[in-house]
Amino acid sequence: MASAVNAGARLDRLPISSFHYRIFWLVGAGMFFDGYDLYVAGGVIASVIQSKFSTPLQIPQFVSLTFVGMTIGALVTGFVGDRFGRRFTYQINLLIFGLASLAAAFAQDMTQLIVLRFIQGLGLGAEIVVGYSTLTEFVPPRTRGRWLSFMAFLVVAGFPVTALLGYLIIPAWGWRPMFIIAGIGSLIVWYLRKNLPESPRWLESKGRSAEAEALMTSIEKEVKAGAGALPPAAKPAAIPQLTAAAMLRPPILQRMIVGSWVLITINTLIFGFVIFLPQFFLRQGLTITSSLAYTLVLSIASLLGCALGAYTSDAIGRRWSIIGASIVTIVSGYIYARFNAASDPTIVLSVGFVLIVAIYVQTAILFGVYTPELFPTEIRLRANGICN
Repeated sequence: MASAVNAGARLDRLPISSFHYRIFWLVGAGMFFDGYDLYVAGGVIASVIQSKFSTPLQIPQFVSLTFVGMTIGALVTGFVGDRFGRRFTYQINLLIFGLASLAAAFAQDMTQLIVLRFIQGLGLGAEIVVGYSTLTEFVPPRTRGRWLSFMAFLVVAGFPVTALLGYLIIPAWGWRPMFIIAGIGSLIVWYLRKNLPESPRWLESKGRSAEAEALMTSIEKEVKAGAGALPPAAKPAAIPQLTAAAMLRPPILQRMIVGSWVLITINTLIFGFVIFLPQFFLRQGLTITSSLAYTLVLSIASLLGCALGAYTSDAIGRRWSIIGASIVTIVSGYIYARFNAASDPTIVLSVGFVLIVAIYVQTAILFGVYTPELFPTEIRLRANGICN
C-alpha cells in the first residue's frame, strides 16, 4: 500500500542544503565524543599501570567490561530507538556517557573506574548505533556513502585527538583530565542536540502521519528557501512493513549474518590491535611519552583511511572498497606482525601507517554505510544494534 506521506522518497530527492549540514554536525559532534571516549582507553591503560593506580590484572576487567557495556548499549538502544524514536534515544545515550565520564575522572580506585567504564560503555555502544542509523535516514542515497563515511571520520578523529591530548596531558597531569574533557564536551553536545528533529521516516513507520507530514513540510520549506524549486518525489513501491520477526527469516536473516560478521571482524581489528597500541609500545621498552608519540603518528592514518573510504564508497561502491581494503590489511598486517624491538622504527611506522589506513577504510564503510543500509526503517535500529 502506498505511503500517505512518502517521507523516504521526499527526503531522498532533496538537494544538499544547510539542513543536511546542520543534522550532520549535531549528530557528528556527539559521535566525535563517542570516538574520543572510546579511544581514550589506550592512553589511560598505559598511565594507570605506570602510576600504580591499577595492577596489570585489573586491566582485562577494565577493557572487557567496557565492551560488555557497549554490547548491552548497542542491543538495547536498537529496541528503544525503534520503539521511542531516534531523538529520544540519542539524547539519553549521550547523557549517560557524558555523566559517567565526569564521574570517572574522580574515581578513587580502579574498581570504581571499572564500574564507571562499564556505564560509559552503555552510552558508547548506543551512540554508535543510533548516530549512523539516524543520519542514514536523512541524507540521500546518491551521496550517502560520503556523508556516513565522513561521520566515521569524526568518530575516528577521537583517535588522534586523544593521542595528541594524551601526549600533552598524561605525562604531566595524569589520566583524569582526559575523562573531564570527554564529560564536559558530551554534555555540551547533549544540550545542543535538543534542536535535532525526529526522523520523518520513523514517524511515518509508526503511523504518526500528521507529525511526519508537518516535519517534512518544514524541512522542504527550509531546503527550498536555499535551493529553489524541488524535484518531484518518486512514487514508492508497495512494500509491506516489517516486524522484528522478519529478522529471523530470509532475506533479513542473511543480512543480519553478514552485518554481524563484518562488524565482528572490524571490531577485532580496532579493539584487538589499535586501542592497545600505547601498551604494545610500552612492552617494547618505550617510555609513556614515546609510546603516545608513536600512537599519535599512526593515528593520523586513521583519518586518512576514513577520508579514503568516504571517496571510494560512492566512487567504486561499498563492496569493492571493502574487498580492496581487506586485502591490504591482510598483507600489511602479516608484515607488521614480524617486527620486533630491533626493527627500524621508520619501517615499522610506515607499514603500520598503511595497515591503519586499510583498517579505517573498512571502519568508515562497515560501521557508517554498509550495515545501516542493510535494513529498512522500521527495524533499522534493532537489526543494526544486534549486529553491533
